[in-house]
Amino acid sequence: MSIEQYQAVDREQLAKDIDEIQRDILGRTDISDFEHLRKIESWGRICTVLGYATAWIIPNPISAYLISQGNFTRWTTVAHHILHRGYDKIEGIPEHYTSKGFAKGGRRYLDWLDWMYPPAWDVEHNNIHHYHLGEEIDPDQVEFNMEALRNSKIPLWGRYALLAIMAASWKIIYYASSTLTEYRAIQAKEAAGKRNQISRLDMWNPLKPEGKDLWLSCMLPYGIVQFAIIPLLFLPFGAIAATNVFINVLMAEVFTNLHSFLVIGPNHTGEDVMMFDTKAKGKGEFYLRQIMGSVNYPTGTNRLDFLHGWLNYQIEHHLWPDMTASQYQQAQPRVKAVCEKHNIPYIQESVFTRLRKTLDVMVGKTSMLRSESA
Repeated sequence: MSIEQYQAVDREQLAKDIDEIQRDILGRTDISDFEHLRKIESWGRICTVLGYATAWIIPNPISAYLISQGNFTRWTTVAHHILHRGYDKIEGIPEHYTSKGFAKGGRRYLDWLDWMYPPAWDVEHNNIHHYHLGEEIDPDQVEFNMEALRNSKIPLWGRYALLAIMAASWKIIYYASSTLTEYRAIQAKEAAGKRNQISRLDMWNPLKPEGKDLWLSCMLPYGIVQFAIIPLLFLPFGAIAATNVFINVLMAEVFTNLHSFLVIGPNHTGEDVMMFDTKAKGKGEFYLRQIMGSVNYPTGTNRLDFLHGWLNYQIEHHLWPDMTASQYQQAQPRVKAVCEKHNIPYIQESVFTRLRKTLDVMVGKTSMLRSESA
């Protein structure tokens, strides 16, 4: 998209068209949207149960994948949409399916136990990322985050190799610390009026207050349950059975990291995706940025969406973060039609095509578009 085309978009009319879709779809929110979530949640639970039911027999990729898919679904589909307040407006549902009750306190162990601390994820992702998409302040802006690697003297093959290692562990090495850092910085700013600057070394050092916080809030709760308590539950079947579960859980962790990296990393990255140097002014400009700064994958069926964790509706999700998972299926063709009406590129490609374009940006082979020189 050229800078002339970008500037020529009628932002006022775009806002009206997008708002019309929102009013129509959100106006029809009802219990069927919650029932849809419960169905998808049950698919994830079934994967988890089948994975652990077979994990004790022998280390194998099938059991590991099923455990991984259950873990992936809890994060990308269930926690993601609930914490975005997608189901808050539905009356009569249990409180732990609303943003006020989900994963709060002890329910973290029942609703969503992962490397990330749920309140920290809520601040980093739901607030900062969504309302500063593609800006330098966006904690998930890939080109900014990978600047050191992009400008390094490491040969290209070495950069790709480092990315493979990162992808296999990125929830641990990136998301846990990134979300907690942003959360504590916001808390410090609210308490003392200034943002804390936390070094990476201090964040991982358990002898430092910041490191102790990371280990107690993120690393130990998930690590102890996932890699110690769960395998030990299989000791009645013998030490070999417990060891097999431990190995399968380790494999599942790698699979989950790779799976989530595959669908999350490319959501806002590529040489055809925009970055922004300033904050959006006005609703129409905000909507335009969510479209130009996001990417969809193939969409349309529950099975396909389940495998993508509903992250294949990223354009629609960034336009309306508080929609339910089922509502994105309704909104997608209508948003695509609005983009065609306004001559706005609507990027929708295979997740593997988008992964290639994302890796090229991460290693410095290509760069993203700038709104000033699109």
